[in-house]
Amino acid sequence: MAIQLRTRARRLTVLRAAALFDGTTTRLTANPVVIIDQGRIVALQTAAETIPDGANVVDLTGATLMPGLIDTHLHLCFDASDDPVAHLAAMDDDALRQHMATAARRALSQGVTTVRDLGDRNYLALELRDRPSTSDPLPTIVASGPPITRPGGHCHFLGGAADGIDGARAAVREHAERGVDVIKVMASGGNLTEGSAPHEPQFEMEFLTAVVEEAHRRNLPVTAHAHAAQSITDAVAAGVDGIEHATFMTADGVDAPDHVIQSIVDRRIAIGSTVGREPGHGGSPPPAIASRMGDLIAVRRRLHRSGALVVAGSDAGVAPMKPHDVLRFAADDLVETGMNPVEALWAMTSRAAHVCGLGHRKGRLAPGFDADILAIDGNPLQDVAAIRRVRAVYAAGHLVAPSACG
Repeated sequence: MAIQLRTRARRLTVLRAAALFDGTTTRLTANPVVIIDQGRIVALQTAAETIPDGANVVDLTGATLMPGLIDTHLHLCFDASDDPVAHLAAMDDDALRQHMATAARRALSQGVTTVRDLGDRNYLALELRDRPSTSDPLPTIVASGPPITRPGGHCHFLGGAADGIDGARAAVREHAERGVDVIKVMASGGNLTEGSAPHEPQFEMEFLTAVVEEAHRRNLPVTAHAHAAQSITDAVAAGVDGIEHATFMTADGVDAPDHVIQSIVDRRIAIGSTVGREPGHGGSPPPAIASRMGDLIAVRRRLHRSGALVVAGSDAGVAPMKPHDVLRFAADDLVETGMNPVEALWAMTSRAAHVCGLGHRKGRLAPGFDADILAIDGNPLQDVAAIRRVRAVYAAGHLVAPSACG
């Protein structure tokens, strides 16, 4: 395929490598050449074909190219400390903006080229999303703004509290007017907020239905934070597009009815599986999670075996074991719960892009798609740990400096 330079001032970038995983297939392509123009992939070819005259050729000898990773659930506003809530409260918005940009750079430095922020304060993730392009690249950001929660409920300190059906609709309208990409609703309690219990519902189904109706009227998807078994059942009935965590907790265990799982599968409700933990940071999951871990893993396996649309969300920022680049460890967890390496990579690339509303331009290496590219050493279809052996990261065609995490 002949590629012509459009102007003398602009040079195409050409990446040459040993192999390529395109994000959708089950095999590697040997000796690929990726041609990039203005942040987009314009052609894929082989080393045997002619490279355009005047192109900037980057030879990544021995490397495998793959789509940049996509984290479908993190929190740029939290600092991955022992007490992220207190630390957040101590920061004013100016300090928080700087912290969030640093967190985003850290994710990008390890190949996470798109993030979906599912809970910030004062819509600051939207500001970061919309900042002008500079020489300081950040991941593409999909943002929900403050999650909708009950007064005093889980993550109420982020500012998204709403009460009653009218309050639910008003909250969605405010989020839509601010320009969010997705509505996040806290259907159950959680582990991060004092006085909140993950196995307890926060809202009746009527509230969740009002959120979904109001959001869909504005062409916005809804994803529900839902640990409680009853909250998951209600969220499915209300028509949500996604469920985060999906642990099916009860007061004394885990209960995932077959008919609810089948409804999740039939309706193609995206399951944001909370995966990835960085070794060496100590700590352990919250007691409510740790005491149920065997049953929680069993539910993940059932969801996968049943054909649910499962994607990887790290929940980065909420604990020391969850730094903002922790998604690189998520594939190990996905494989543990029954996926083969290819399925795990799909869950972090092409399928994740679809769930984030970016399936038309992210998550694949193909002509017309954004040049978000991760170059690694090794074959990730045989060894998912290869995604942690980073050679280079490109965000919209721009090489990310190794020191990007700051």
